[in-house]
Amino acid sequence: MKYHLIPILLGGICHAQPAVTDIGSRLELFVDRHLVEQLDGAHLQLHHPQQASVALRFDKPWEGAFAGYVTVLKDTDRYRMYYRGLPRAGADCTALESTCYAESPDGIAWTKPELGLFEVEGSRANNVILKGHEPASHNFSPFLDKNPKASPETRFKAMGGSAKGLVPFGSSDGIRWRPLSKRPVLTDGVFDSQNVTFWSTTEECYVCYLRTWDSHRSVSRATSKDFLHWSKSTAMTYGNTPREHLYTNQTHPYFRAPHIYLGIAARFMPGRRVLTTAQAKAIRVNPRYAGDCSDAVLLTTRGGTVYDRTFMEAILRPGPGLENWVSRTNYPALGILPVQDSLAIYVQKNYGQPTAHLDRYTIRIDGFVSVRGPYSGGEMVTRPVRFEPPSKGVAETRREQGSQLAAQELVVNFATSAAGSLRVEIQDLDHKPIEGFRLADSVELVGDLVAQAVAWRGGTDLSRLGGKPVRFRFVLKDADLYSMQVR
Repeated sequence: MKYHLIPILLGGICHAQPAVTDIGSRLELFVDRHLVEQLDGAHLQLHHPQQASVALRFDKPWEGAFAGYVTVLKDTDRYRMYYRGLPRAGADCTALESTCYAESPDGIAWTKPELGLFEVEGSRANNVILKGHEPASHNFSPFLDKNPKASPETRFKAMGGSAKGLVPFGSSDGIRWRPLSKRPVLTDGVFDSQNVTFWSTTEECYVCYLRTWDSHRSVSRATSKDFLHWSKSTAMTYGNTPREHLYTNQTHPYFRAPHIYLGIAARFMPGRRVLTTAQAKAIRVNPRYAGDCSDAVLLTTRGGTVYDRTFMEAILRPGPGLENWVSRTNYPALGILPVQDSLAIYVQKNYGQPTAHLDRYTIRIDGFVSVRGPYSGGEMVTRPVRFEPPSKGVAETRREQGSQLAAQELVVNFATSAAGSLRVEIQDLDHKPIEGFRLADSVELVGDLVAQAVAWRGGTDLSRLGGKPVRFRFVLKDADLYSMQVR
């Protein structure tokens, strides 16, 4: 992203024009106030994933009640899941820990293949993919490497380790793994929960969001160009918000807008006991996990060391049922993935109980936060932005071919009630409506669509505004705006 401050001399006085954000052709979400300049009657609305189905039960002897630190990713032809197997409390970083694997064709129905790679309890008929590197299995967290220079032999990478540090691993198939270093490559952290890593296409480096401790369980960040040599970790900051214990951060690029990193993070409330001793006994939770509770919150960042906590409220509450109010349950897995026509978020449930399992939750595409206008009406005006001009010759070629497609369009993800609507005006730097794109020219949008081109009386084409600083004014009546993109 580029920002421009342009001084203009008027009457001998230097006036600075407002900064302009280059949005290119990127999809932009409203999970923060990055593009929001003004809200009048409208507000940012946090939305909540809905419980859909049980995805996986941790019911094998080598998995157990303390299985966790789940990673879910989408490969070309399948969904892959990785998680810690731990059948006994307090056996962290011992030979009892293993890394287990499941897969799915659709992200809904999961199977545990018998891989025959490691012997567990006298048999190789299991889904274990890592054992013998005991500390690594404590929090082994893979990712699919998007680095264009990545070798096919290590197109899957992972970090795993203990308080002594994180060891890098690589794999060609996501099932057979080997360490890429004999020693930990990240050592300045605590590491006693999931530490997540990825290749950032916008920052052009590997990024690791790792577990640290100050006065709270917290998050730090380190970077690397080669996955083996890492910068010193730097503590993340959270703006002017109350500090909270963040047990897992699950920060990763959102696949539709990889310049925005989203984290559905576990918020841990140590000592906040909800269950009585009798209630804890009734659900058969291990007594050492009956005295705390947790939920999940939304973290966002656009790179660097600042988390935006626009919402302190939970994005995912524990919900009804005593089994949801115990320590270390409701921990989200790493991975927000497209499943059918929505997004899937996977969440650990019933931790420390014989019924421990993973649930699938669903949420609308881009649907974490919306700009919401009430029935009485509201509006949002963006900061000045600049989108790319159309590719050379695109408009001319389409006209020559008699195409009805515009060279460039504003596409929105929105929903209204039957009585609601969305209209859009485009303004210049001085908030003056641009001819042809006034609010009175806007064709009213009504409905519920993930991708809809905005039209004015003259059509949908924005190509004459490409490369120029503009503002978008969205006027909403009983409506939600989830994302926007000029493409």
